[in-house]
Amino acid sequence: MPLTAKPMFSFYSPQALHFGRGQAAQTAALAAGFGLRVLIVHGSNAARAAWLVEGCCASGLSVTTESCAAEPSLPALEAALDRLSTDRPDVVVALGGGSVIDFAKALAALIPCAGAPLEYLEGVGGGKPVDSAPLPMIALPTTAGTGAEVTKNAVIAVPEHGVKVSLRDARMIPNIAIVDAALMQGAPRHVTLAAGLDAVTQVIEPYLSVKATPMTDALCQAAIPKGVAALRAVVEQDAAEAWDDMAWVSTCGGLALANAGLGAVHGFAGVIGGQTGAPHGEICGALLPAVLASHVEKAKAGTQVHTRLMWILDLIDTAFEVETGAGLSALRNWSRDMGLRDLAQMGLNPEDHAQVAKLSAGASSMKGTPFALTHEDLIAILRA
Repeated sequence: MPLTAKPMFSFYSPQALHFGRGQAAQTAALAAGFGLRVLIVHGSNAARAAWLVEGCCASGLSVTTESCAAEPSLPALEAALDRLSTDRPDVVVALGGGSVIDFAKALAALIPCAGAPLEYLEGVGGGKPVDSAPLPMIALPTTAGTGAEVTKNAVIAVPEHGVKVSLRDARMIPNIAIVDAALMQGAPRHVTLAAGLDAVTQVIEPYLSVKATPMTDALCQAAIPKGVAALRAVVEQDAAEAWDDMAWVSTCGGLALANAGLGAVHGFAGVIGGQTGAPHGEICGALLPAVLASHVEKAKAGTQVHTRLMWILDLIDTAFEVETGAGLSALRNWSRDMGLRDLAQMGLNPEDHAQVAKLSAGASSMKGTPFALTHEDLIAILRA
C-alpha cells in the first residue's frame, strides 16, 4: 500500500532502544552512566524488582524505590514527589507495565520542576510546559501493550474530576528503553489479554490517523500483521515466539502513537477509565471492534482509509479463521471468551453514555480519528 505523502514531519524516539531477550541484564551498567543515585519505580510486588535492586547495589549504586500499585493518580504523584523532595535521584529506572512507566515518567519530569503537579497537567490543570529538563530515565516494560517506554506523555488519573489526563513533553520520552520479552512472559491471562489488545489497537489507530507519516506508516504496516497474528498465541498458549513478536508490536505502537496520535478508541478510554477505574487496555479491547465497524460504515471505496481498513479487517478475518467480514465479531467474541468484560461490566452505565460521549469528543486522541464522529456516532459505539 502506498504511503501517505507528507512533505514535512517530526519523529520522536528514545536515545537508545535495546530489544531482545537478555537485554535487561545491562540495566545497572546503563544506569551508572547517569550517576550514582538511582530511583527504581516498580509495581505492587517489590519482589519482582529484587534482581534489579540487587544488580544496581552490586554495581555500587545508591538505590531508592517507589511502588506504583495502581494506575497513577494525582494524589499518589504528589505524595511520591513529597517523599523524594530531599533525596533527588540522578536517574529514574522504571520496571513494570504502562502504569509504572507512566508514574516514573511523571516523577522524572516533575522532580526538577518548581510548580505543583496540577499546573502541568492537560485538561483539568494549567497545562504549563514542563519548565526544566526531566531527569534521565530508563524504562523496562513488563507487559506488551502500552508502548509507554517510547512515548512522550504520562497518563494521570485525577479522582477529583473523574478523568485521566496527560502530562506531556517531548523530553519525557525515556532516554533508554529496554524491551526484553523475558520480563513479560508468564503474566496472568487477564493482564496479557488487556495488554495485547491495547498493543494491537496502538498500531491500528496511528495507521488510520490523519496525522500519519511515512515513518509511522512503515512501523504500523510491519507491526499490524504480527500483532493480529500473535494475539491468540500469547493469550492462549503463552508462546515465547509470540511474546517476542508482541513485545516488538507494542514498541512499534508506542513509537507510532507518539508521532501520529491515536483515535476514537483512546479518545473514549481516558474518559471511561477516569469514571470507572477499569484498566486502560481492557477498555481499549472492548471498544476496538465497534470503532472499526463505525469507520467501515463511513469509509468510501477507493479512498486510502478504506483500503487500509479493508487490509486490517482481512488480517483479523485470517487470524480468527472466519469468512470475509466476520473478523470483528470473532474478535469481540474471542475476547469475551478469554475473560474481557464489556463496558457495562466495567461499570459504565447506559445512562452515562451521553456524558461520556460529550467528554470524549474533546479528548486529544480524537484529533487523529479519520472521520468526524457526531454525538450520535459516539453513543452508537458505546452501545455496540
